[in-house]
Amino acid sequence: DLELISRPVNYISYEVVSNDEAEHDVDIYFEAAQDWARNSWDQPCVSTVAADDRFNYVQCGTESQNVLGRKGDNVRIDWGYFMMAASNQTHVAAVGDNIAMRREFAKSGSVEMSEAGDYMAISSHIGKVGTSKVEDYIMLGYDDLYSIRYFEQDMRPYWNRTGNSTIEQQFALAADSYADLKKRCAKFDAKLMNETFEAGGKEYAELCALAYRQAISAHKLIETPSGELAFLSKENFSNGSIGTVDVTYPSAPMFLYYNPELAKALINFIFYYAESGKWTKPFAAHDVGTYPQANGQTYGGDMPVEECGNMLILTGAICQAEGSADYALKHWDALTLWTDYLVENGGDPANQLCTDDFAGHWARNANLSIKAIVGIAAYADMARMAGKKDVAEEYEAVARKMAAEWKTMAAQGDHYRLTFNEGDTWSQKYNLVWDKILDYNVFDADIAPTEVAYYLTKQNDYGLPLDCRRAYTKADWIVWSATMAESQEDFEALVKPVHRFMNETVDRIPMSDWDNTDSKHHVAFRARSVVGGYYIKLLSESMK
Repeated sequence: DLELISRPVNYISYEVVSNDEAEHDVDIYFEAAQDWARNSWDQPCVSTVAADDRFNYVQCGTESQNVLGRKGDNVRIDWGYFMMAASNQTHVAAVGDNIAMRREFAKSGSVEMSEAGDYMAISSHIGKVGTSKVEDYIMLGYDDLYSIRYFEQDMRPYWNRTGNSTIEQQFALAADSYADLKKRCAKFDAKLMNETFEAGGKEYAELCALAYRQAISAHKLIETPSGELAFLSKENFSNGSIGTVDVTYPSAPMFLYYNPELAKALINFIFYYAESGKWTKPFAAHDVGTYPQANGQTYGGDMPVEECGNMLILTGAICQAEGSADYALKHWDALTLWTDYLVENGGDPANQLCTDDFAGHWARNANLSIKAIVGIAAYADMARMAGKKDVAEEYEAVARKMAAEWKTMAAQGDHYRLTFNEGDTWSQKYNLVWDKILDYNVFDADIAPTEVAYYLTKQNDYGLPLDCRRAYTKADWIVWSATMAESQEDFEALVKPVHRFMNETVDRIPMSDWDNTDSKHHVAFRARSVVGGYYIKLLSESMK
């Protein structure tokens, strides 16, 4: 429901009931500071009250209103307006000094309307409450005015893409659909927990539940000037890039499973960037800017093999999810260019950046080579779906030849190496999971079981390290590696330590994806969309 996912309004619901069966006189008070609408505490803001025929509102915004002017990582929106709203039949809105308003509420059970002050409050006199439950809600919203600067053009949010809606109308829609949405959400929650439990067990289901909201919230949905959807990620607590391809790649399983249109929206702008001539290199871009300004790549280095492989695999997965090559055919020239780059450079990669570059980038990376080979196989599969038989046969043969060479170069007895030239090494080969999910089968069937068996000997208390160099890991990649397992027992054995970390970590932050496996502390990264990758097991089960 793209209208709903874009609606900038949420609810705080509350229920009141007597614990001692006696009646009590009840009042309730909500308060918000101006920090909701600014990047830092020293930015001047203006708070006001307003009302219409249904709701009382409080709102605030910065005095400067530098729309889309601030970009970067670990910064907050400081344009547009934060709002709270509630029924004018039951709630009163006020702005003022927070201490004075609290004292007034404590004394009288309400806060009267005011015209000046920094803090915002909504209060309600509920009255006598006994054993019969009383419930109600208030609404929180944010009108960002414009959401993304898309190649120098300021774009409205999806909910107001044509400019014919207002934040007040969105509050009204939210109020009208409150009761129905509670039922829909309860139904969806139950379905999510049931199907993830069936796919991967209790711990897996709880990880997916934890990831769902975070994965969506790290994106902004807009409609581009050409009428396409763009679902743009922010690379949170990393470098603030917008639309990063190697952030899209791990997050995509959730969107492939629930709505392939959103999976397309994760990469539409990368195709546009290349096809418009704004990006002229023979491989896929890394990003399209620094959030919220999507004016072109700002990352300091390219990831040629990484991003070509990502784009090809994701496009191949979209085509399989839709049962059609139509999406690939729209972008066939770009896909062909990137595939040929992988044929030439992907089998034995040079010393270049990849998505795990925080661990150091070594030349001849075996896992990166897998990505390239699976990407070529994806191109062959899309060609087959499109009726391009000769092309399909040619590139499938190339992929199979490269996969056979990979097995020989990477072999290290009971496992496969981190790099082709470093003997006593190992790493997670999580990219191999797509060869299984998408049924390409260009790699020998015994490689994945061999790797999984070896991984089970390398686990620490809180998970499987990324590779032999450090004790830290990436939680999303562990779930991908676990999905390569042939048995449910092995899958759960790899996933349960990830769950244990999330349950026992002492870091009070939004969920991290870069964690230690030998301590209760994360390393870095948090609140990122990549946790949508947990859904790869569910996606795998659905595509059998």
